[in-house]
Amino acid sequence: MSQRKLYIETYGCQMNVADSHLICGHLEGQGYVRTDTPEDADVILVNTCAVREHAEQRVWGRLSDLARYKQRNPEIVLGVVGCMAQHWRDKVWERAPYVDLVVGPDAYRRLPDLLQSVHHSQRAHDVRLDRGETYADLAPAYDGKVTAFVSIMRGCDQFCTFCIVPYVRGRERSVPAEAVLGRVRELVARGVKEVTFLGQTVNAYRHGETTFADLLRQANEIRGLERIRFTSPHPVYLTEEVIAAMAECEKVMPALHLPLQSASDAVLKRMNRQYTLAEYDRLVHQLRTAIPDLALTTDILVGFPGEREEDFQATYAYLEKTRYDAAFMFKYSPRPGTRAYKWGDPIPEEEKIRRLEAIIELQERVSAEINAQAVGSTVEVLVEGQAKRGPGWYGRSPQFKNVVFTAQRAVRPGELVRVKIADSTAHTLKGALAGGKEQ
Repeated sequence: MSQRKLYIETYGCQMNVADSHLICGHLEGQGYVRTDTPEDADVILVNTCAVREHAEQRVWGRLSDLARYKQRNPEIVLGVVGCMAQHWRDKVWERAPYVDLVVGPDAYRRLPDLLQSVHHSQRAHDVRLDRGETYADLAPAYDGKVTAFVSIMRGCDQFCTFCIVPYVRGRERSVPAEAVLGRVRELVARGVKEVTFLGQTVNAYRHGETTFADLLRQANEIRGLERIRFTSPHPVYLTEEVIAAMAECEKVMPALHLPLQSASDAVLKRMNRQYTLAEYDRLVHQLRTAIPDLALTTDILVGFPGEREEDFQATYAYLEKTRYDAAFMFKYSPRPGTRAYKWGDPIPEEEKIRRLEAIIELQERVSAEINAQAVGSTVEVLVEGQAKRGPGWYGRSPQFKNVVFTAQRAVRPGELVRVKIADSTAHTLKGALAGGKEQ
């Protein structure tokens, strides 16, 4: 029997990207071969996100588009995996009857058997949550890049009232530290220079006596590893020990994504975020004192049920004062199954859009001003590859700034180089390899 070809598309967060690598690695171990195009595939999997309505609508549309391959060849397996599969369960088939396979985030280990079932009958379905599943013994596929994601925990115990994650990814459980560190060593041996630890509340990590701060310090000792990042931490778990580890470990990069969501205590309470603005702001000051060159980014959600104009203005004022390097900003969309869903969606759509556009305009200005301060400086860049537009190369600074640069000598992915910054935008630094001809 010839090898079956697998094509996978990924939507959503870095956890989904890491899960797609996990799925590919697991199925490759069972004889499947990856292909980059659905036209060549025997199995088409769509790894999905249920956090926001817009992401789900994109997936429904894409599934309808991919169904044409089944029309041409009914033997092709079309599957929905990930958070939407868990969220919508049997309803996937009501909306997309041409789908053969529905698999939640805790059932990837069983994918080979489920695919075999589809091959012999019609449909397969597994959306059981498993509080013991961490996939610690399964090796993800390696994509050949010099950066890699490493999942160190799964699930979430926070139950923010707007968030579906605990319901679709289950409760928190951490991957054993020896498995995490072993995975990092394997990646370094294959040429990876930078790892990003992943978890829904990544700094809540704890396995036995090993805390998240301990894990950072142990990873910092791995020879050949150049950079360590992590996302996304929860403010509640950002302890003094974690901040100290960030400051003292030279491989832990000075960049942190610290979700705020709102600067109104009333809204934060309704969101069940479990901190006040004063407590969050104290963390910001502690971080910037301990790590003076820190780049800080955040998440903001506007239009949450009960958000008054004065609540929104408090968020706007805090963004203006705190001056994040960047922010991911969204308008609220109700998620069936969450606590907030029961409260309806009382804020008019046009008002949510107005608030969102206002903070986007503010943050774009602040990001452009912060990046402009780098012009004339020299930054260290981990080269990731050739620039996607025009000649040159791209990579990231320690602060996770996207850097595009030209070079008068050959450079290679994985190399650490120094780049003189000559120009900037709100999203990119531009320059030339130090010592060469500047842009």
